[in-house]
Amino acid sequence: MAAGEVGLQAIRYSRGRLQLLDQRKLPLETIYIDVYDSSGGWHAIQDMVVRGAPAIAIAAALSLAVEAVNLETKPTSLDEALHFLHTRLDHLVTSRPTAVNLLDAATKLKNKTSDAALRTSNAAEILVYVDAAEAMLAADIASNKAIGDYGADLISGQSKRDGKLSVLTHCNTGSLATAAYGTALGVIRSLNLQGKLNTVYCTETRPFNQGSRLTAYELVYEKIPAVLIADSAAAALQSSGKIDAVVVGADRIASNGDTANKIGTYNLALAAFHHGIPFYVAAPLTSIDTALSSGDSIVIEERSSKELTHSHAGHGPQVAASGISVWNPAFDITPAKLITAIITDKGIITKPEGSLVFDILGFLNAHVVSNISNGDLNCRQEESGSDHDEKFYILNSATIIQYIKKHSSLASKLGSPESDWKVQEVGDGNLNFVYIVEGTAASFVLKQAVPYVRCVGESWPMTPDRAYFEAITLKKHGALCPQHVPEIYHFDRTMSAIVMQYLEPPHIILRKGFIKGIYYPCLAEHMSEYMARTLFFTSLLAISTTTHRSAVAEFCGNVQLCRLTEQVIFTEPYMESSNNRWTSPQLDEDVRALRDDEILKVEVAGLKAKFCENSQALIHGDLHTGSVMVTLSSTKVIDPEFAFYGPIGFDVGAFLGNLLLAYFSQDGHADEHNDRQEYKKWLLATIEETWNKFSCKFLALWTSNWDLSAGDAFHPDVYRSSTVRIAAQEYFMKGIFADSLGFAAAKMIRRIVGIAHVEDLESIKNPDLRAKCERKALHAAKKLMKARMSVLSINQALELINSELS
Repeated sequence: MAAGEVGLQAIRYSRGRLQLLDQRKLPLETIYIDVYDSSGGWHAIQDMVVRGAPAIAIAAALSLAVEAVNLETKPTSLDEALHFLHTRLDHLVTSRPTAVNLLDAATKLKNKTSDAALRTSNAAEILVYVDAAEAMLAADIASNKAIGDYGADLISGQSKRDGKLSVLTHCNTGSLATAAYGTALGVIRSLNLQGKLNTVYCTETRPFNQGSRLTAYELVYEKIPAVLIADSAAAALQSSGKIDAVVVGADRIASNGDTANKIGTYNLALAAFHHGIPFYVAAPLTSIDTALSSGDSIVIEERSSKELTHSHAGHGPQVAASGISVWNPAFDITPAKLITAIITDKGIITKPEGSLVFDILGFLNAHVVSNISNGDLNCRQEESGSDHDEKFYILNSATIIQYIKKHSSLASKLGSPESDWKVQEVGDGNLNFVYIVEGTAASFVLKQAVPYVRCVGESWPMTPDRAYFEAITLKKHGALCPQHVPEIYHFDRTMSAIVMQYLEPPHIILRKGFIKGIYYPCLAEHMSEYMARTLFFTSLLAISTTTHRSAVAEFCGNVQLCRLTEQVIFTEPYMESSNNRWTSPQLDEDVRALRDDEILKVEVAGLKAKFCENSQALIHGDLHTGSVMVTLSSTKVIDPEFAFYGPIGFDVGAFLGNLLLAYFSQDGHADEHNDRQEYKKWLLATIEETWNKFSCKFLALWTSNWDLSAGDAFHPDVYRSSTVRIAAQEYFMKGIFADSLGFAAAKMIRRIVGIAHVEDLESIKNPDLRAKCERKALHAAKKLMKARMSVLSINQALELINSELS
């Protein structure tokens, strides 16, 4: 392979075998470790055996390729093969969530295998994955060499010095951080090969010392003239006049050019800006995340406190005083205004004249879009301050066409001619306008939030900023569970507009499928997976308190929709309110009894307090059966505009409660051909299966990540023994279960006597029959809410539900 052209390799690969250079041992020992499967790849990334965003992505992909080749028992069906590959890719992504290259690689590989599944009925053919992973290795090497050549030409061409140049770099961005050659260090290599390099200065890069251990090792190995400096000496060095340019790598670049890179990069950029030294970022296009408008949305990983309190990056003896608090972020954000240019494998990205930020979307449209396939870019996000300086206006079927024409990335996705574009309004929700836009090449969904509650009108104002929280939640949840979240193509904050993947027929809203009596064999499996992954990995079981508080603070901005939830679920149904409605007069007495039930009100107060005060995880916030689109083999969760950091049980309970509403509605949909009794049994079995699978998956994630993640809720050094860990898990899950039952009941009650009802019941035309179904659901919900603390299993809860029918 081309990697052989470079003597030093972090990754040694041949089909069926993967070896990674253990970079923790450098520079004193050169040891390669064998990686046999994706689990080994996950641990190698997490433990920093391999590091650097490009190398992480390649190592992850190849670890699964090795596992696939060497499987003793091969998948026997397409579904089994896809499940095997996709679940392992999802797990690999969690090893380093900041590295966008890893997510990008996993997404591309999923798309590759999914496309292959459409063309074959042979499960073995799905292992086209192996070819795709190997192609990524070769492509990364070619990409790095292109970055090196572009960067060397740029730096030498812009330098004010006639002779050889001296360059300062940070962390490690060479052969040890990539498949071969390097990004920022690749630029330095190219300068040296062209005879234009005098000296490269590298920082030690505390606390993990990637500069002193790895970059210095590479430079000595390649016989490139180099000097090692302390991190704290970098500003003094720049003030000395010895430095002609600073060039660094990137873990993630936002669409305005804000760059996340190894901690200390921001320091270098500030000093370079002060001393008038060009500051360059070198990274492949896969490091660009166009879903992020700025660096403010980049989640910063925190490393172990031992890296600071102990020598040898946490593996040596203690050097800091016991009891000292530690803040150890792995990365920082360098604002675009401090960056001179971004060097990519497709050319140089510069700022428009007079601008402090980069027009990365413009660069991609001009240089890349015509040469890439759908899905090669994660997302396109444009906001005010970019090319399109617009004010908010409400879109309609006519103006949407003009809007799309202004955004070339969207227009190119639809294809030509524009005269064939079609727009159809499909929104049947309570808050937003939704359109399907069809073109000759593709279709997508455009969703716009307007400054009021759509189902009420302008008399009920509502901030359109809810679209922002929906977009970033789709992105965050999509990274954690991409197989069950639609892809975002574009987000325009000024217009409060999201453009996303069109879920083509036979996808339908789950609620409509329930009304038709359709069985969904994968529903419990898919929804339990979605809830387990999105709720676990955004909770304190998986992230630090610092990261968690920062995320909680961001989502506190979604205050209006949180307030709306409090109002329509926990307050108005239990009082007289003009918003309330019910099947009258049939349910009049039931509503009066509900409002007079003091015990029920106390339970509701407790649930409301949990909703307002318990910021456990990033929840969808409105996970009903109208927010799920399905086929017999696909499940996608949509519409998380109510997202915020709240109680885990709220999402779980919302979904279970809506399944129960579907269950109680079935008698109203029965006819002489189908009494729906078997379907009701299936719904109850699905409720049981969903909870049981969610609980098992959530606990499995917790157990497997307990010693690996940065979760602060149950610190591994405190909870050491298996006995105490099991006890902690049982206690935690008991609370989640009780919360889920309570929130399920609250959701059911509000859908019967509150402002917004469900089509499951509303579509029953006979009011007496509808009221009979609603009464059973209402009474069951009241029983469930009151008994939630004493019910110990899902089976017991379902027995309580069934007692309402006897």
